[in-house]
Amino acid sequence: MSFVIVASVMDMELRIRDLREDADLSQKEVAQLLLCDQSLYSKYERGERPLPLDLAVKLADFYQVSLDYLVGRTDQNKS
Repeated sequence: MSFVIVASVMDMELRIRDLREDADLSQKEVAQLLLCDQSLYSKYERGERPLPLDLAVKLADFYQVSLDYLVGRTDQNKS
């Protein structure tokens, strides 16, 4: 069971970075959207800090993807 949770967290880290890069945004720009520092957002992308649910919802809405896609539960990016 823990493997699935770890895999999902790794998927989310990759997904939030890939979504940001696909949108041609800097970490600083996304951090401003989330109302946090760039250094904190960087830690979310690297998996050094867990991404709070409210920020995950903001990112999913911003990138127009489902939360399931964002956290790696599905490969279909639309809800």
